[in-house]
Parts: sequence; C-alpha cells; structure tokens
Amino acid sequence: MLNVLTAEATREAQQVVMENSRLKIPLLFGYDVIHGYKTMFPVPLGESASWDLEAMELSASIAAKETAAAGVHWTFAPMIDVSRDARWGRIMEGAGEDPYLNAVIGVARIKGFQGSDLTDINTIAACAKHFAGYGFAEAGRDYNTVNVGTSELQNAILMPFKAAAEAGVATFMNSFNEIDGVPATASTYLQRDILKGAWDYKGFMVSDWGSIAELIPHGYAEDKMQAGELAVIAGSDMDMEGRVYEEALEPLVNDNTIDEALLDDAVRRILRVKFQLGLFEDPYKYSDTQREQEVLLAKAHLEAARDIARKSIVLLKNENSVLPLSKALESIAVIGPLADDKDSPLGNWRAQADKNSAVSVLEGIKNMVGDAVQINYAKGADLGMGERSFLMPLEINETDTSGFAQAIEAAKKSEVVVMVLGEDAFQSGEGRSQTGIQLRGVQQELLDEVVKVNTNVVLVLMNGRPLDISKPNEQVPAIVETWFLGSQAGNAIADVLFGAYNPSGKLPVSFPRNVGQEPLYYNQKNTGRPASDMVTYSGYQDSSREALFPFGFGLSYTTFEYGAISLSASEFSGDENLEVAIELTNTGTVAGKETVQLYLRDLVASRTRPVKELRDFKQVSLKPGETKKVTFEISAKTLEFYTANNTWEAESGSFKVMLGSNSRDLKEASFQYKK
Repeated sequence: MLNVLTAEATREAQQVVMENSRLKIPLLFGYDVIHGYKTMFPVPLGESASWDLEAMELSASIAAKETAAAGVHWTFAPMIDVSRDARWGRIMEGAGEDPYLNAVIGVARIKGFQGSDLTDINTIAACAKHFAGYGFAEAGRDYNTVNVGTSELQNAILMPFKAAAEAGVATFMNSFNEIDGVPATASTYLQRDILKGAWDYKGFMVSDWGSIAELIPHGYAEDKMQAGELAVIAGSDMDMEGRVYEEALEPLVNDNTIDEALLDDAVRRILRVKFQLGLFEDPYKYSDTQREQEVLLAKAHLEAARDIARKSIVLLKNENSVLPLSKALESIAVIGPLADDKDSPLGNWRAQADKNSAVSVLEGIKNMVGDAVQINYAKGADLGMGERSFLMPLEINETDTSGFAQAIEAAKKSEVVVMVLGEDAFQSGEGRSQTGIQLRGVQQELLDEVVKVNTNVVLVLMNGRPLDISKPNEQVPAIVETWFLGSQAGNAIADVLFGAYNPSGKLPVSFPRNVGQEPLYYNQKNTGRPASDMVTYSGYQDSSREALFPFGFGLSYTTFEYGAISLSASEFSGDENLEVAIELTNTGTVAGKETVQLYLRDLVASRTRPVKELRDFKQVSLKPGETKKVTFEISAKTLEFYTANNTWEAESGSFKVMLGSNSRDLKEASFQYKK
C-alpha cells in the first residue's frame, strides 16, 4: 500500500488484512522518502556535494529510522539516474552527472536505509530507480524519449544500478521513458536479460506510478490486457497504481496467453522482501506509536541535519576573502525572496516535513550574531505567486518590483549584503523541467539594483539544479551554493558565512555559462576534432565550451597545494595494483578539508572513452601548514568498462591518471596496463 502513514494507520490497515484475508500475507507499506521523513536533510543533489559517503549513509539511516517508526517498510529511493541536463527538474533527486559518483553515493544511501539487517526495526527496504535512462530524457523534458547506444547505456547509465544490485538493494523501480523504441516497463532486455539475468538479481521490480498503463499512450500496447502481458513478460513484478495487473493477469493466465510461472516468479520475489523485513514473524513490528513519538524530529536527528547541511555547501567564489563575515560588523543587509523563506529550504519531495518548518537564512544569521549586529532585512520581491504544492504549476513573478526600494535602502545602509536568490522549492522536482535556468522572475533585476548601491555582496544560491549565473558571477565578489538544505538550512548557512564551519563541498554537476551548453558534463568524448581555437573544431562561436564552474569544484577558506604525482611503477598487469600518490599541503591559515579526486583516461580502446572519468576520491583534513601523502590504488577493476566484446573488462594499453581538486585543475602522469 502506498502513502498510508503513521504507526496507528498502518497497524489498522495491517490488522484488516491479517484478520480477514485467506492467506494472511502481510501488507508492505511504501512511501517516497527521498531526503528525510520528518527531519529534512539536503536534497540528494545538494547532499551529494558533500562527497561524504559516511554522512550520506547516516542521513539515510536517520530517514529510515523515522520512516520505520511511522509504520512504513519501503522507500522509493535512492534515485541513481546519471543526470547531465540542468533543464531536467529531477536532477535534484540524484547525485549528478558522473556514473562513478552516482554508484558510490547510491550504495551509501542503500546501506543507510537497509543497514546490515532488514529485520531491524530501524531499517527499511530501499529502491534503486529509475531503471533505466530516465536522466537522459531528450532536451531535459521530463518523461521524454531516451536515445542511447549500447556503450552509453552500459558505461554511463547502468554503472550505478549494477553497483546497487551488488550492494543488495531490496527492490528496483523501472522508468517512464523508452530506449530504442521500447518503454523500459516492457523491456525484456533491461529487466530480464541484464538485471535478473546477467546480474542475477533476486529482488523485485516495481513499475513507476502508472507506467504499465502508460504503455498504451506510448503506442506500445493496444489496451490494458496487452500492457499487462508485455510488462509481466518483460519482468515488471509489481504494478504501481496502473490497475493493470489486477484486471489483466488472471484472464491472461486463464486463456494461456502468459505462463503462470511468470506470476509465480514475481510473487516469489515480492514475498522474499516481506520475509527479509520480518513481516511474516510480526506484521505489526513497525507500527509502534510510542516509538513514533520518540523518534520523529529527535534532537540528534536535527543536529545531524545541520552538520550534513554544512558539509553540502559549496563556496564558488570568494574574491578578496569577503568571507567569512565578521561578527564585528555593525550592519548586514539580508535581501531576497528566499532570505526569510522557511519552506523552500525543505526542497521538493519533503515527505512529512511540516510546511514552513525550516530555519530560514535570516533566522540563521540572527541566531549567529544575536543583537550585536544590525540586521536590515528586505524581501525585495516575490519569486513565486499563488498556491505552492507538488501537483500545482508554480507561477513566477515576472513584473512586480514594488519591493525594490526597500531592498535598495537596506543595502545602502549596510556594510555587507547577503542576497538569497535562486529557486522556489517547487521549481525543481518531477515535472519541473525548464527551458531557462537563469535566475527566474525579477531576481536578476533586483541584484542589478542592489549592486549599484553596494558592491560588497555575498550571493547565497538556493536551488535544486545548476543555474546559469554568468552575469551574477561578474557582479558580486562571493557566491555560496546552498541547494535546498533541509530543516536546519539557515543555521548551516550561517555557520559557513561566519566561519564557524569551513566549507568543503564540491560540485556533483557542472555549472554552465549558458543554457545552450546543456546537456553539459565533464566526462565527454574527445571526438575527432577536439577543443581548439580553430573554427572547424568542436566548440561554440559565441561562448567558451567550458563550464563556468566545473564538476568537482569547490573553494575553502584555506588554500591547498598539490605536489607532483608519484607512481609505484610505470606499468602493471594482471592481478597487480598500481600505487598512485600525491602530497597535499594546507598553505592557508585555517584548518580545512579537501576532496582529492582521481580521474583516468584510457587513451585507445575498443570503444571510445571519455577525456577523463572519476574513479576514486579521498577526503583529507589538514591543519595550517600540514602536509599529508594521499595514496590511491589502481587495479584492473578500476580500468574496466563495457568493451566491444560486450563484457566488462580492462583492456591493455596506455592510460593517463589525473589528481586534483576538481575535474579541470589536475596534475597528471602516464602508465601502461597489460592483461
């Protein structure tokens, strides 16, 4: 059952089934718990900017604990769709543009939700979604067609799902889109040949909401009978809200259109998960009203939410060390439609979070400085107008500038301006695709007016997708990317703005110079005519082809210096490992944390390979002046990709290894691998 919540309601529903059904098979309660249940953590894209796998496992475990206390057994997360187009609204639900990062973050979240034992009452079954290709929707338009070949499918799209299957994720969810003319819900190749065949997956596949019935408008099935036949044969084990299986499966078996063994297999897979959850031993084990009261919004959960939110903040720009701000300032202007917004920080897919329950940026700053600093607040303008909800389109204010005068006056009489701009929570998420990714409404006009009277502006971005901030980047000395950070957003942002926490976040997505670059991603192919100043080589006439802020980018209040790369050998083979090391020094005046990123390039292969691919990373904390040697190991497994032999393997050849602070600023060395 979907969306039946609270310990009391789930117990009552379970009791009806257990006392009145013939077989007394317990119900499985499912709900979308994407980045928290009652306590909200950063939206997944934002949390992925922490690059902190332990933190992400912790947030998922807290979400699981709260969800389980409400009587729910199953979440439809994590989303591990590789997402390369900022126009796509659901980019906020995943880990961004890189397959490897999606894979390791997906595994961390699965571990957090499921723990080491699904019978534990603090765990819930996870669901790897959307299988497959949903993040590659044409033009970033939700539910749109996906056109990819075998190499892209295997090496980019499926890598995170393979990792999820190997990590023991309890369930999979298929996807709305079609690939190569076949909707994923009816794809035998994806569901039976790959997932249940090559990967030997034992869990069950649930359709996305209504996607089996949607085989009809796809033009792939004539009616519900044919849709049910195609989906169950392809390997869709459970029909979510399509009402197809309940109408079609019995007559399809009775007239021998489908083999009853297909249903047996689907039922067996679903029952297995219920057994793993311990529901046959005690169907009411999750439905404990006392535990529900004790667990939801627990103090420890809110403390963790604040800490993880701080780790997710990315410092994009800090000219002349404008940040951190001093508490000795006499006055600060806090301006913008999102500055005192207590709802948008919760993000979309906010489960059972209470409306307007987040700490706003204005509140966070006041909590930080108390009465010692004069705070001059002005909203400046509304961003959205009318009703704000998951199912309603958001109307953007495109004309009303009546609040500008108050904002300008606040900026004039303040030493520094903190401007909070970006997106309303309901501008990102399912069905929230956009053709433009600039600051919407009158926000850019508001910024234009403020910088005329005060250039000492810190731009705090609140958003669920990469934005085109090329113009703001030219106007202000400091930019802080804060995403939608959840319940403790304002406190976490204030911690960073005033130096109580040194930012360490790194972008999981590239920020474009212009929406025309989308889809934009660092791990592109070299092509036969790579980047060059020559007209007839790959690029744009009116803009750089490079990102404004590249994948992996993020500044700190300190500085780090990378030494030269050292290799344990220039060549390795077979079962050997190659050791790659680099010295990292904190050359600044405060302690900080750096994420050292390792990229590889396979120079010649049976299928063309990207110019660089993330293959590992390590987070290193350093005191001022401290140096540490950071070491990685490369094995044949590290070099594997889906080759022209249609198998995962490492090929002999020449490779480049690159280490650095982001996908653009890298040191490199070369080595050979022989099988």
